Amino acid sequence: MKINKHSCVIVAMAAIITGNAGCNRTTGRADGVQIPVSPADFETTVDGTPVKLYTLSNDELTVTITNYGARIVSLQVPDRHGKRVDVVLGYRDLSYYQQEGEAYFGAVVGRYGNRIASGRFSLDGQVHQLELNDGPNTLHGGKNGFSGKVWEVQQATADSLVLRYIAGDGEAGFPGRLEATVIYRLTADNGLAIRYRATTDKPTVVNLTNHAYFNLNGAGDSTILDHVLMIHADSYTPVNETLIPTGEIADVSGTPFDFREPKAIGARIDAAHEQLQYGQGYDHNFVLRKGSGLQPVATVTGPKTGIVMEVLTEEPGMQFYSGNFMDEVQGGKGNHIYHHRSAFCLETQHFPDSPNQPKFPSTVLRPGEVYQTETVYRFR
Repeated sequence: MKINKHSCVIVAMAAIITGNAGCNRTTGRADGVQIPVSPADFETTVDGTPVKLYTLSNDELTVTITNYGARIVSLQVPDRHGKRVDVVLGYRDLSYYQQEGEAYFGAVVGRYGNRIASGRFSLDGQVHQLELNDGPNTLHGGKNGFSGKVWEVQQATADSLVLRYIAGDGEAGFPGRLEATVIYRLTADNGLAIRYRATTDKPTVVNLTNHAYFNLNGAGDSTILDHVLMIHADSYTPVNETLIPTGEIADVSGTPFDFREPKAIGARIDAAHEQLQYGQGYDHNFVLRKGSGLQPVATVTGPKTGIVMEVLTEEPGMQFYSGNFMDEVQGGKGNHIYHHRSAFCLETQHFPDSPNQPKFPSTVLRPGEVYQTETVYRFR
């Protein structure tokens, strides 16, 4: 584990453990990096459990995380001139994250990230009905998902944070008591690594991911259509009108879903293609071309800043969402209003609706097994 070598590291580590931002009393850090939100605006209790803001930092990256929903609130990265740019959208205080209908900004979503058709699946002959929160379907764990839970802080250092949440048997309709752990860690090669681990006492399904909204030109910039994207995927999973996979694995060749060579996100986003009409743009799972283990699967470039983000994952799929349902979102950091298609998500995952799709990679977790997977967002 790499430890921050700033002269105030001992003070900083003590401050991080108590939820403060760094060596200064408010939003500054000893290295001169200004945190875009105030820790005081995140310090409260929710359901009797303390909520705070935690800051991790090394020589290149600074990330702030709240244990409410295990959410990334900001991520500052050097641009081509060495200036720090916050590349993750977030709200200016905790109250906005607690609004009904909030768009999962920066959250760890679960127990099942993405959609499950009709909020229902069968496991070992038993049918389980989940909470419906996306029309006729369940999205990101339902109304009672992990994004609205206060996670226990198990360990905090200058460059890592360990969070745990225990979901009860039957919570949001899912079977089994699930103990989930998320570890955020800054890497020596300018990456933010996210490692997930979970165990259960009954057969269940689990699919954890992070729902960070990125704009590499800076959070608050008006568009991501100029970003250049490459995805290592020869196929994707088409959806129906409610964005549930049909079960087909479709070739991307000759379609707007072919990002095997770098292309601007906006180049074909409004093409006359049924799948784009269903999602009002990109909101689809890509079947990644990769073997086992942690491997690069996507690269995105912000043209105004020159920031390049590389995504590495152990997962078989990745949901690319182009911010189609964003509409004048209020309460952003720095009083920004987040506009339509002003952020994108690259959510590494198992496939949507896998519990109802036997041809998709399984998301079943049984007692005695350990769910664990890692994703890294690396910058240059």
